[in-house]
Amino acid sequence: MTDHRIRGEVYSGIRGIRLEKILCGDAEPPQGERKQVSVLAEIGANQVLMSGAVGWLVAQALKTVIDFALNRSFNPERLTGSGGMPSSHSATVCGMTTAALLRYGAGSFEFAISFLFAAVVMYDATGVRRETGKQAKILNKMLLEELFNFSDETFTPEKLKEYVGHTPLQVWCGAVLGIFIAIGMDPMFA
Repeated sequence: MTDHRIRGEVYSGIRGIRLEKILCGDAEPPQGERKQVSVLAEIGANQVLMSGAVGWLVAQALKTVIDFALNRSFNPERLTGSGGMPSSHSATVCGMTTAALLRYGAGSFEFAISFLFAAVVMYDATGVRRETGKQAKILNKMLLEELFNFSDETFTPEKLKEYVGHTPLQVWCGAVLGIFIAIGMDPMFA
């Protein structure tokens, strides 16, 4: 069994099957005072993880409903796919960042890492990924119109995903959604 000290708490585990949490400060407790906590309970109690996961789930559900309302047809790909309104990537990272801020404070490394990760993800969504979606639309149109003769058997043209990136509004709405979800979930972890 390996023990690890994290912020004055001793965590003991046997190959990841069981996690025991000993709240004892710096002293090693007697064997009888160990409290067993399941890994799933630890994950469920992780405010940052849960805020991000709920942000993603809510954003994907909203994205599916909005797509259904606009197109009058159900597209199951919207349940897990990227692109569209609101950005589930932004909702996820902003939920995590807000939860880290509320839980650990603005001076913590948890908040710093989450904040920089959120900035990169949201920048990428409106930059490279959005341009990739635009290019996919043009290439799909070219393939549909058969502008090129692909007689080579090694290449089979396939339709490219067009819902890849986001407009700035989609990213902003996802970010606001993630922030509100993390704030709303905060009392559950107090």
